[in-house]
Amino acid sequence: MSDVATDKRASPSKRGYGRRWQAARKVFLQANPLCVYCKRQGRTTAASVVDHITPHKNDTVLFWNKSNWQPLCTTCHNAVKQSEEHTGLQRGCAADGMPLDPAHHWNI
Repeated sequence: MSDVATDKRASPSKRGYGRRWQAARKVFLQANPLCVYCKRQGRTTAASVVDHITPHKNDTVLFWNKSNWQPLCTTCHNAVKQSEEHTGLQRGCAADGMPLDPAHHWNI
């Protein structure tokens, strides 16, 4: 049985990603069209995802708090951000070659 078939989460619309979210997402991406993770690394990439910086975990106040939103490309959202959330480490380097993770020994 696949993971998709056993996923017990509610549908996207029941988790808050319905029409209202789609409209807010569209406006946010129009105002913030570039991926902030790629920009940190000196790359210019179109954003396609509005990411919650701090996972909202069904907290509607945090969900709709625009200061908790950031524009990401699909690759950064699905790989880099997910890895950060699972490991607690910030991956990658800035354009100058310095690690992005403030806890990295080069940044101490």
